[in-house]
Formats: sequence, C-alpha cells, structure tokens
Amino acid sequence: MQHLRQGAPGGELTWLGPIDSAATGSGLPLAMEAVAAGFPSPADDYVEASIDLNTALIPRPTSTFLMRVEGDAMRSAGIHHGDLLVIDRSVSARPGCTVVAVHEGRFVLRHLRGDRPPWHLVASDPTIAPIVLQDSEPVIWGVVIHAVHHLLPRRRQHDAIIRNPGTAATPPGEPWEGTPPR
Repeated sequence: MQHLRQGAPGGELTWLGPIDSAATGSGLPLAMEAVAAGFPSPADDYVEASIDLNTALIPRPTSTFLMRVEGDAMRSAGIHHGDLLVIDRSVSARPGCTVVAVHEGRFVLRHLRGDRPPWHLVASDPTIAPIVLQDSEPVIWGVVIHAVHHLLPRRRQHDAIIRNPGTAATPPGEPWEGTPPR
C-alpha cells in the first residue's frame, strides 16, 4: 500500500491508499435498539444482527480511498485532526459536499460552495480564506462520504482505570492504541 503524506497548512490529509476490493470484515453485532441522543429510553440487551463495516461504509471499493486528516480547518464541521475519511472518487461533487481537492499541488479538505462557477472551497474555520476555483483547474479529487471520528480522550498518568463489566481494563499511561495525536 502506498502512502502520501502532505504537511500543513492546506495539505491536511495523509493518503492511506485504495480499499482492497477483496477485503471483507467480520460482522460486528448490531443492537436492535437505537441509542437515544435526547432523553434516555429503556434498552434491550438484544442483538438484532451483525453488520460488516466494509459493506456499510464502502459501497464502491474500487473507487474508495482512505485519508487521515491533518489540521483543524474543518473542526467546526465535526472533522478533527486524526479523523479517518472515507473518500469516494466515483461520486460527483456538488455544492454542499465535503471534498478532497488538489490546490497548488497539495490535498485540501473543504466544503464545495457556490451556485455556479466560480466554485469556492470553504473551510469551516472562518479565519481561513476560501479558495476560488478557476475554470482551468480540475481540482476535485474525491467526495468525503464518511468521517470516522475518534472519541476516546487521551489518557493521563493520573487517570483512574474505569472498568467496563466483562472487559479487561486498559492500564494507565499512554493513550489507547490507535488514538490520533492531538
């Protein structure tokens, strides 16, 4: 697998390569109950089925790539440094999409805006100036279809170990494996 690393500013993405079309994940349990984001509802300890995240998140493996975000230009849109993006190059970009574009030879992550040309690439950080796309620039590399956002906080030496019944505790010290750098 090839890797392409772009540095900040503007080049905020690390290319992790294409999705292996032969890759299949094992199914993960899918709970029958949805989780309430408002007020709590009674939960059932019942697993409805299993879900394969490769199938759920990657509908077209031959045109899908993964990239890791570097920088905070899209933080207000809920896309943070270290998040993993699922990018589909077969999806047509349209205004409102979050896209990966090539600008001045670097990958940038922005919202595509405008009703007609010239289009604009807009960061969610209002202090970053929009990029105006000229007609001669074929800059849209792919459309972001999913962002995988890591929610575990970084661990500190003094953090207590909180045990989840039925699981092994993570020892104190460094962040959990896979935690993106902040």
